[in-house]
Amino acid sequence: MPTHASAEHFLAVEGELPRLIAEFPWETTAAGPIAAWPVELKNCIGMLLRSPVPIVSLWYEDGVMIYNDAYSEFAGSRHPSLLGSKVREGWPEVADFNDTVMKVGLAGGTLSFQDQELVLHRDGRDGQAWMNLDYSPVIDAQGKPFGVIAIVIETTGKVRAEHARRTSEAQFRTLAEAMPNHVWWASPDGRMSWCNERYYAYTGATPGALPGDDWLQRVHDDDRQQVAALWQTSLATEQDFDAEFRLCRGDGHHRWHLARAVPQRHEDGSVARWIGTHTDIEDQKAGAWALARLNATLEEQVALRTADYDRIWRLSTDLMLVCQLDATIVAVNPAWNTVLGWDELHLVGRSTLSLTNPEDHEATRAEFARLSDGMTTMRFENRFQTQDGAYRTISWTAVPEQGMIHAVGRDVTTDLEAAAALRRTEVALQQAQKMETVGKLTGGVAHDFNNLLQVIAGNLQLLSRDVAGNERAERRVASALAGVSRGAKLASHLLAFGRRQVLEPRVVNIGRFLTGVEDMLRRTIGEAIDIETVASGGLWHTLVDPTQLENALLNLVINARDAMSGHGKLTVEVSNAFLDAVYAQDHTEVIPGQYVLLAVTDTGTGMPPEVLARVFEPFFSTKSEGKGSGLGLSMVFGFVKQSGGHVKLYSELGHGTTVKLYLPRTQQPEDIVALPDATPICGGSETILVAEDDEDVRATVVETLGELGYRVLRAKDASSALSIVEGGVSADLLFTDVVMPGPLRSPDLARRAKELLPETDLHLPRMSGRTLAGEARVRHPRIAVIVATGDSGVDGLPSGTRVMRKPYDGVALAAAVHEAIGTV
Repeated sequence: MPTHASAEHFLAVEGELPRLIAEFPWETTAAGPIAAWPVELKNCIGMLLRSPVPIVSLWYEDGVMIYNDAYSEFAGSRHPSLLGSKVREGWPEVADFNDTVMKVGLAGGTLSFQDQELVLHRDGRDGQAWMNLDYSPVIDAQGKPFGVIAIVIETTGKVRAEHARRTSEAQFRTLAEAMPNHVWWASPDGRMSWCNERYYAYTGATPGALPGDDWLQRVHDDDRQQVAALWQTSLATEQDFDAEFRLCRGDGHHRWHLARAVPQRHEDGSVARWIGTHTDIEDQKAGAWALARLNATLEEQVALRTADYDRIWRLSTDLMLVCQLDATIVAVNPAWNTVLGWDELHLVGRSTLSLTNPEDHEATRAEFARLSDGMTTMRFENRFQTQDGAYRTISWTAVPEQGMIHAVGRDVTTDLEAAAALRRTEVALQQAQKMETVGKLTGGVAHDFNNLLQVIAGNLQLLSRDVAGNERAERRVASALAGVSRGAKLASHLLAFGRRQVLEPRVVNIGRFLTGVEDMLRRTIGEAIDIETVASGGLWHTLVDPTQLENALLNLVINARDAMSGHGKLTVEVSNAFLDAVYAQDHTEVIPGQYVLLAVTDTGTGMPPEVLARVFEPFFSTKSEGKGSGLGLSMVFGFVKQSGGHVKLYSELGHGTTVKLYLPRTQQPEDIVALPDATPICGGSETILVAEDDEDVRATVVETLGELGYRVLRAKDASSALSIVEGGVSADLLFTDVVMPGPLRSPDLARRAKELLPETDLHLPRMSGRTLAGEARVRHPRIAVIVATGDSGVDGLPSGTRVMRKPYDGVALAAAVHEAIGTV
């Protein structure tokens, strides 16, 4: 038995927990009154109260929880109710996990986990959390474990940051591989740790081999010392690196490169790594040498006296130009014909402004004024016209000399287009990440909302039978059910945006689909608006949920009607379309290929750019308060994305709006939709096993099925339901929820626990409804299965499984059960 001590000096510590511990009625717990605590327990509590690290101690078989102030912050809204509670009850969502911890600890074993993922309920909601956990037994005076001490270091921020870093780095590498230059990065100490494929292709180095410091050995002998000194200076000062040097090619030849690198910093300002590029400037160097020779005298430049200059003048791929201070051209090199299509005879005597884009005239004149004042142009860009009328962007270097201007220009059009494409890609990635994050949030909210609506709808259905004949009560129940229906529609829109709604896709010819809904559209939009539907011949088929497609089209038509204030023209068009690789480069989420295009165009007010940027966000609306939920376009967006398609919106203020829905083509034959069976649905006497973790939902389902005459067995989770199946009870149908909460399965925990306690029956984490359906089919192949879900998480279900979307009413439930049992 542990020895006792009466001193309570172990609580003489600043903080909230010492006071709460002293005031707590411990005699109501397995720990007993504080005065009778063993000295080992008191010493342990005194130690953890003085620790800045989150520590919780778990005492006796119940795992009575006593912790410090740091742990109370980890516990969130569960503090202070956790103090003195039994650990399995204090954290019910991880009860099985903690049960194993207590059994291992009280058996004298230890456990340790790094970045262990668990689902915890804190601050009013369930959420994933990662943490480092270390469990050790506390030994009494007789050497027997009577408690477990746990050090809990939450690493959720670190894990998520690492995931975000890996995602960002993968995106960066993809963009870097698309760049036309060498792209590399180096560690803070300057060792090159990654290069894109262009670097390896140029140097001939083995792809994937890390250059480290060896890259300096590829620098020309005459340049190496100076480059190394500049690099060391940048590393020491943490300032940008900028240098020109000759870099050895794989065949042994050297070419001039411009190297630039900038430090990427941590939040504290320290250098995380260096990101740099090598740009081939061999041709620019040749042009610069030619420009230096041009600076001698005008006679030498015009007459091309030297053979060396003549070679550079003729062979350079850069534009070389001699002109007067008033911009009149005196001489141009042959590259003008190659790059812009102009012969020298067509250019000499003309002003350079006659070839410059009119939008660049003012800036070009200002640059000539600077040159006339004797200043040098290091870099100036303007657009020059080609002979076929197009424009190319030229980057100029120019110097004034003896009343003339000598300039060298490089065509940078492709570089600028690549940079613009890169910026568009970055913006698209940021928008996609934003929409994905909001989608997950709204989808989760809708899932929980559907569960609540299911409870309300089920009980209202049952209540309607109880009040039959009471006209006033019947009217109120009907009104409440109408509210549930509106709530279900709202949740459906949220799930659509979050791409978590349950879709029932069919092979559809949208031309015939449009014919079928045309009358409904005309009734919706009103007589004052002229509506035209156009369907191209030879339309392809697409795989899509026709009900959700109808909802999406109806939302677009209603938005168009409101934008036209009841007067105007609406055009609905269907055609075949092809989105190519060029389009996909500017729209990163698009897969190139064949699509069926459904376009809705109105002549309404249109939208400015700042509104266009937000129209697909949930709850964003331009309508006045009370005239729109802001979920119409977000539902359309989510539905099309979940169907594998693409949405594009074009609008200009005062000139109307066009919304284009691209749905992927399918080669499958069109589905023929059968008319619904009008046979009335009744109950039966078969046995139904209901597995549902939500007590209120479970109660309403059981009562509804019971009133239909069925024999109903109930289970609070998947594990309990499987036990019933394995116990030999014969059930005709399994009705189960898809998502049932429980701790994540931990192979490491299970393995470690079995090593320490091989003879103990440990409780492992519970299974999901999806797993239950599969296990039930294995044991009873002919059992019918229906799964209910508040979102789209129905992948991996056994063949023949039926799906019901929450909220559902009693009629739908009865029909689904009758059909499932009748087809087994």
